[in-house]
Amino acid sequence: MRHLLDIDDLSVDDLNEIIRRCAPGAAGRPLEGAGAALVFEKPSARTRNSMEMAVVQLGGHPVTIRPDEIGIDGRESAEDVARTLGCYHAVIGARVFDHDVLVRMAAVSDVPVVNMLSDRAHPLQALADLLTMTNEFGGRAGLVVAYVGDANNVARSLVLGCLLAGHTVRVASPDGFGFSAEDLDAFAGIGGEVLCTDDPVVAVTGADVVYTDVWTSMGQEDEATQRREAFAGYCVDQVLFDHAAVDAIFLHCLPAHRGEEVSGEVVDGPSSRVWQQARNRMHAARGALSWLVAP
Repeated sequence: MRHLLDIDDLSVDDLNEIIRRCAPGAAGRPLEGAGAALVFEKPSARTRNSMEMAVVQLGGHPVTIRPDEIGIDGRESAEDVARTLGCYHAVIGARVFDHDVLVRMAAVSDVPVVNMLSDRAHPLQALADLLTMTNEFGGRAGLVVAYVGDANNVARSLVLGCLLAGHTVRVASPDGFGFSAEDLDAFAGIGGEVLCTDDPVVAVTGADVVYTDVWTSMGQEDEATQRREAFAGYCVDQVLFDHAAVDAIFLHCLPAHRGEEVSGEVVDGPSSRVWQQARNRMHAARGALSWLVAP
C-alpha cells in the first residue's frame, strides 16, 4: 500500500514518475467511478480546489469533509476515521494539525493516504514547487534554490524534494527559527548540499530560485508580533532579490503578505511565478493521486 506523508516517502524514480504524470493527459482516469475523501481540519483555498479538480480530472468524485463531521480523536479515533472512509473511497487525503494523525491513519488504512498538509510536512506543495522549476528550467538538475524565512513544514518538504531532484539548497532563517537536528539528519540521509545561514544575502546570491513563506503560519497567530520582530530584515524585496541570478524566479506557496515576507514589487513582478506555482498544485495533485492509486 502506497502512502504519501512526506516527500521523502518517494524515491528519485518515484518523484520523476509523479512529475511525468503531472502533464495533461498523462495520468489517465484511474479514479473512474471512485470516491476520494478529503478531510480538512485546517481550511485552504488552494488545497481544496486543487485536490477536488485533480480528483475530477482523474475520473473520480471528491468528498470534502469538515472537522465537525468526523471529530478526529474527539468523537472518533484517527484509526477508525481512516477505516470508515476506506469503506467508501479509493484514496484519503487529510489536512491536519498534528502529523501523527496521518501516521496513525496510514498504519491502518486499506487505501492510500496522502498528506494535504500537517505541522511537519507539505509534500503536495513541494511537488508543485518542483514541477514549476521543471517547467521553468527544462528539468535541469543542479539548480540553486534559496529559501528565506521560517524553517517550517513547507520549507522542510521543499528541501527534501530539492535534494531528491539533485538541487542545492540554501536556507536563511533567524536564530531560533531554523531546522531541528532531526531535520538536518533527514537531509543528510538523502545527500546533496544544504547550507543553513542567518544571512539572507548569503542564501540568495547567485540563486536560480528564491522562495519564501509567511512568517506566521495558521495556528501561530499569538506569536505574530514576536515573529515580525524576529524576521525583520528577512523580507524578500527587490534589493535582496537582485542578488540572485539574472534569470532567477521567485516562488511563494501563498497566501502572501505584501510588505512582510515579500514586497509587492517582487511577488507581482516579472520574475514571479507564484500563479503558475499555484496552478501547478492541481497538476501535482493529479500526478500524485495517479501514482498512489494506479502504480
